[in-house]
Amino acid sequence: MTTDTRTKRFLSWIDFRFPLTEVFERHLSKYPAPTNLNIWYLFGFLLIVVLAMQIVTGLWLMMNYTNSAEEAFSSVEYIMRDVEYGWLIRYMHAAGASAFFALIYLHMFRGMMYGSYQKPRELIWLGGWFTYLILMAEGFTGYVLPWGQMSFWAAQVIISLFSSIPVVGEDLATWIRGDYLVSGITLSRLFAFHVVLLPILLIAIVFFHILALHEIGSNNPDGIDVKKHLDEDGVPLDTKPFFPYDISHDIFALGVFLIIFCSVVFFFPTGGGYIIEYVNYEPANPLSTPAHIVPSWYYTPFYAMLRAVDFPLFGLTAKFLGFATMMAAVAIFAVLPWLDRSPVKSIKYKGILSKTFLGIFVLSFFALCYLGMVPPTETKTLLSKIFTLGYFSYFLLMPIYTRIEKCKPVPERVAEA
Repeated sequence: MTTDTRTKRFLSWIDFRFPLTEVFERHLSKYPAPTNLNIWYLFGFLLIVVLAMQIVTGLWLMMNYTNSAEEAFSSVEYIMRDVEYGWLIRYMHAAGASAFFALIYLHMFRGMMYGSYQKPRELIWLGGWFTYLILMAEGFTGYVLPWGQMSFWAAQVIISLFSSIPVVGEDLATWIRGDYLVSGITLSRLFAFHVVLLPILLIAIVFFHILALHEIGSNNPDGIDVKKHLDEDGVPLDTKPFFPYDISHDIFALGVFLIIFCSVVFFFPTGGGYIIEYVNYEPANPLSTPAHIVPSWYYTPFYAMLRAVDFPLFGLTAKFLGFATMMAAVAIFAVLPWLDRSPVKSIKYKGILSKTFLGIFVLSFFALCYLGMVPPTETKTLLSKIFTLGYFSYFLLMPIYTRIEKCKPVPERVAEA
């Protein structure tokens, strides 16, 4: 019996008990991908690669990490100095966190540009939003684990924000800390969240996101419904099989990504203090506050919004209003499918108002990212307020400008576009 025959018999044995071949063909090899996908559609694949890398490097780091206030910092130093290739694994994990957020921001922006949140893809968008939400929590809990100066004080600042919530705030902050102050108990709780609960939720949501995407089908840069025109086998005419066409693009993108990623890990591992803050190489000291407490770069737009709200309103404290603004800036992405009233999906066919407000959003996001990194001044706080308004104007005015603007006609077929 040849090897080929043995393989076929083995696969037939599995297929009789579990539809392995059918699942593989439906979700990978024969999945119909639109023919006009561009570079913006590569980031989803890269996100899966980074997720796998973070899980593997995280497991390896966990083997040598001690989650106690007395030994956490020294265990990280032990990983860096004494564990074979421990320095490489830690730098990969730290750079991977930044890469994860950079890719998910690009992935979300692509969805905003091409209307990937519009009907019938609302649940796909919500799955992506939940992924982002869990990733933010995962990033925060992981940031605390080295138990350096910035880790400790970032935890102190962020957890204290919950205490500003009226009525339940103090009890909620105490429950999160597990103590009346940030301590070793807090570290143990965040460690449990980081290595058990949040990764399980993240994998489950990513699985749902991909499953929902493959059920409905991928959007495309023109926002054309490719399922309207089918061939005699019921396959959309304007699509191609994922394998080998799309996978070849993904592998090329992976090669480019790995060149950039490895360049950072080997030659620029701290990212100039943006990937690993220099002050975090000092052990946590509750008696010495750093001169300038700042979160990781991927949280800085929201941190700038927090600092921009420096006035009380309607009996609510400035601290709570800033916290609420920061939370609203993240939550508002979830309702995007119901804010857009445009008859077309893609920015290519939307009117000048949609393009203008999307440009304002991008400018505001990058400006807030910078303003959240630098020490506040009167002028910078004023700019933060202006750009916070610019950020929210994209969403809050969307029901108006998407309804009144004039859009271009969308072609029936991708070939016509």
